[in-house]
Amino acid sequence: MQVTETLNEGLKRAYELMVTAQELDDKVNEKLLEAQPEIEMKGFRKGKVPMALLKKQFGQRLLGEAMQETIDAAMNSHFEESGDRPAMQPEVKMTNEDWKEGDDVNVEMSYERLPDIPEVDLASISLERMVVKADDASVDEALTSLAENAKDFKAREEGAAAEDGDQVVFDFVGKVDGEAFDGGSAEDYPLVLGSGQFIPGFEEQLVGAKAGEEKDVTVTFPEEYQAEHLAGKEAVFTCTVKEVKQPVAAELDDELAKKFGSEDLESLKGQIRERLEAEYAGAARAVLKRGLLDKLDELVSFDLPPSLVDAEAKQIAHQLWHDEHPEVHDHNHEGIEPTEEHTKLAERRVRLGLLLAELGQKAEVEVTDAEMTQAIMNQARQYPGQERQFFEFVQQNAQMQQQLRAPIFEDKVIDYVCELAKVEEKEVSKDELEKAVEALDDDA
Repeated sequence: MQVTETLNEGLKRAYELMVTAQELDDKVNEKLLEAQPEIEMKGFRKGKVPMALLKKQFGQRLLGEAMQETIDAAMNSHFEESGDRPAMQPEVKMTNEDWKEGDDVNVEMSYERLPDIPEVDLASISLERMVVKADDASVDEALTSLAENAKDFKAREEGAAAEDGDQVVFDFVGKVDGEAFDGGSAEDYPLVLGSGQFIPGFEEQLVGAKAGEEKDVTVTFPEEYQAEHLAGKEAVFTCTVKEVKQPVAAELDDELAKKFGSEDLESLKGQIRERLEAEYAGAARAVLKRGLLDKLDELVSFDLPPSLVDAEAKQIAHQLWHDEHPEVHDHNHEGIEPTEEHTKLAERRVRLGLLLAELGQKAEVEVTDAEMTQAIMNQARQYPGQERQFFEFVQQNAQMQQQLRAPIFEDKVIDYVCELAKVEEKEVSKDELEKAVEALDDDA
């Protein structure tokens, strides 16, 4: 095998590999010798088939395997000796397209190597961790919100008209073209007006209704309605109102606490306080992480593989386009060219990604099986009833596994860096933390 360097420019590398015909022939003979003891052929005992006959029978088939294995071995040897790590899969192609059996094989291999990452003095990095304590006002606000969600309804005075937000208990029969349809009738149905539970236009027509009244509600089913036989059709619902009830917030007492699994109101307040402070800590970590990434981005500078930057810029442009066009759910649209802003953001992401990967590798940071299982379980919850199929899909899909592993690895590296950096805690208000989080979104 002869290897000749043809390009060494920045991170770009290219080589010409030449596999001689003799090398290929030797590899084929090696494979035949290895298989000979197990081969049977008419007229010969097992393992006694002459090599010449074996070569005539199987040589052509083994030649392709021998060629691929020899080239793969040469590439692996090159990367071991050079220490190069390709940024993406190397491009490999034969250059003598008129090749025939008995000729040498000429191959061109090109790739972009990953850059050498400079050392970073992590102990020199100074960071600030925002700490927010849940005050009584925040706890009371959250408690009031729980009481709203746990609200009950009590009957309005006799003759009172239903208002938006009231609960109306009624019987109804729906008809299309004068004929009742399946699923269009119910008795003693409790409907909160304004909840959006019924099709558009229905609930608004019950505002002002009174107990004991009968009222026809006319609506048109949406064109995309799930029941095709009703889609786009006009229906008339004859509604008999039985009760009109107004919402009443639950009392802030021990009974409310028990509805949410606490022993008493004080225990519930304690749980709320813990939950709020956990939410604040999560938000503060996001701010700390951004601050750390900004510091790292300032500290390091190295050449970036153009292919990685280009791929990341295209991904950013594509994602932002879909964010601006949420009505488009597929990828059947024109190509989206990255802007200079997209490329600049891509350069930052690639630089930091390579740096964090290097730091994690040197620190021997690993994602455990338990952490991966938990990540898969969290993702699987988005597909109720299909959790098992999702687990199987992830097990068979290396790319999906990497997508789940990457953020876990990054967070563990961030934690490792924070342990070595100087991190000072600063107690701030909830408003100050919220402003810091909003700033993250503005800079994204």
